[in-house]
Amino acid sequence: MSLEEEPSSLAKVAQLFVLSLAWGMQIWVTFISGFVLIRGVSRHTFGLVQSKLFPFYFYTLVACAFLNLSLFACYHPRELLSTTETLQGCLYFLCLLLAIVNALGLSPATTGAMFQMQAIEREHGLGGEVGLAARREMYQQLRERDPKYQAARQSFFRRHGLSSLCNLACLACNGINLLCLALHLRGL
Repeated sequence: MSLEEEPSSLAKVAQLFVLSLAWGMQIWVTFISGFVLIRGVSRHTFGLVQSKLFPFYFYTLVACAFLNLSLFACYHPRELLSTTETLQGCLYFLCLLLAIVNALGLSPATTGAMFQMQAIEREHGLGGEVGLAARREMYQQLRERDPKYQAARQSFFRRHGLSSLCNLACLACNGINLLCLALHLRGL
C-alpha cells in the first residue's frame, strides 16, 4: 500500500524519531558503552553485561529498521523512486537484514563462544581482572597450553568480528539515511 501524497507531519516525525533513536543507540553501544565498561569492571562482568545488553540492542535495532523501512515504503511507490530514494530504500532494507542476522544468528553464537572461554578461564583463575592488558601473559600461556581454549577463542573472535562488521554496516546505512533526510529538510 504505497501512498503517493506527501507524508503527514506525524509520519515525518515518526520516521525521523525512529531513525534518530536507532542512530543514537548505535553510536552509544558501538563507540561509548563498551569502552567505558571494559575500563571499570572485570572481564567476565563485562562479558555478562554485554550478553544481556546485546540481545535487547539488536532486537530494538530490528524493530527500528522494520519501522523505518515500512514508513519509507508507504510513501515511496517503487515506480516513482529517484536514484537517491532507491538508495535509501536499499539501505533501510540492508539495515533490517543485518540487524536480523545479528539478533538471530551472530549475537547468540558469539555469546555462547564467550561463555565457553570464560568457563575455561575460571578454571585457571582468570577473568576477574579489570581491563584488557591485565595478566596478558597468563592468557597467552593458556592459549598455548589449552587447544580447547584456543578453539573457543578463535570461534569467539570470528563471530564477534562478523557481528561487529554487520553492526558497523548497519550504522553506516542509518547514517547515510539520516544524511538523506537532513538534506531534504526545508528549514530548521
